[in-house]
Amino acid sequence: MTPASPAGTPAVTVVGIGADGWDGLPAVSRTALAEADVLIGGPRQLDLLPAAACPGERVAWPSPLRPAVPRLLAAHAGRRVAVLASGDPMFHGIGRALTEELGAAALRVLPHPSAVSLACARLGWPVEDTEVVTLVGRPAARLAAALHDGRRLLVLSANAATPAEVAALLRAHGFGPSRLRVLEQLGGDAESTHEGIADAWSHAPGAALNVVAVECRRSPGAPRLGVVPGLPDTAYESDGQLTKRYVRAATLAALAPAPGELLWDVGGGSGSIAVEWLRAHPACRAVTVEKNPVRAERITRNAERLGVPALRVVTGAAPAALAGLPAPDAVFVGGGLTAPGLLDAAWAALAPGGRLVANTVTLESEALLTEWYRRHGGELVRLAVAQAVPVGGFTGWRQAMPVTQWSVTKSGEER
Repeated sequence: MTPASPAGTPAVTVVGIGADGWDGLPAVSRTALAEADVLIGGPRQLDLLPAAACPGERVAWPSPLRPAVPRLLAAHAGRRVAVLASGDPMFHGIGRALTEELGAAALRVLPHPSAVSLACARLGWPVEDTEVVTLVGRPAARLAAALHDGRRLLVLSANAATPAEVAALLRAHGFGPSRLRVLEQLGGDAESTHEGIADAWSHAPGAALNVVAVECRRSPGAPRLGVVPGLPDTAYESDGQLTKRYVRAATLAALAPAPGELLWDVGGGSGSIAVEWLRAHPACRAVTVEKNPVRAERITRNAERLGVPALRVVTGAAPAALAGLPAPDAVFVGGGLTAPGLLDAAWAALAPGGRLVANTVTLESEALLTEWYRRHGGELVRLAVAQAVPVGGFTGWRQAMPVTQWSVTKSGEER
């Protein structure tokens, strides 16, 4: 149940507020708060409102917040509800949860300048050229995927400890020379800035409300990781079960990741296919299935180090381990092709338009892929890579084992 309202009138008003509090709000936002029967927000946000001007009942969000949204809305059905949000409610804010719960038509959103807009205004950085990474409720490891020499980043902090965590992560990934500026209490009377270099960061934790501006500088000799598939093999911790760089690049090209899509990486090995699928876009999702527990733990470490800690790792043997997983947009099979029912399960899980890519180096698996190619079409290719190596005082080619790859898009007629 959601708060009732007259026809055509939003049930809930969401008001963005900054560190400047009541004084920084426009008249329309003040009126919405003053007329509300119920004011819902974080304790810090509620404390910014003068009691005389905003007499409504005050309700602080519990923790965890997201599961409480429907319950709180139902508890105050029929009353005028105003929800407080930091800055722009629709930018990493409560506006998203409320929209998912009520629908856009039931909301009236009154945004305030976001912390990103305020920070860019102070720094002189164009907003459109500045990448934003939020660490609010998310692991710091996800920042690693955004580290590129010369790049400007704004990190939305979870608390006062975040700047030191950011500095430590930069040092660990070879970006110790990066310049950091911590902008606290943006827009408020207590606004302040602290700056330094990640390698020498020694500032004590300050205000919990802060944004970290990072000007990325890579240390000489630190690994350079690009944005396209085909990271160096040395970027991965591996026991040898790794889709090698050039084959990996071709495999990701065939899988063709797009924002929001989900990949099943079956027979994860070192997790490289799933990791680079996730690095293709922040909205990409992936599950990797690996039967070896030691390798599964290694995949988790690789994902964290390469900035995609959201990778879900399932330890178990396919096809049984595939049961209950969310339906994929694409499936990669890198191991265990001859396991009874594996290809059948992967194919059945795909909706029309879904892609399947399978790689193998054995004759037995190649025969299986040839049969599936005969039945379903697609492309069957052989990938061969040779590297120059010393041959006495000369140089010659060393051929790696050729990889047979089958890639196919499921049509609407197939089952």
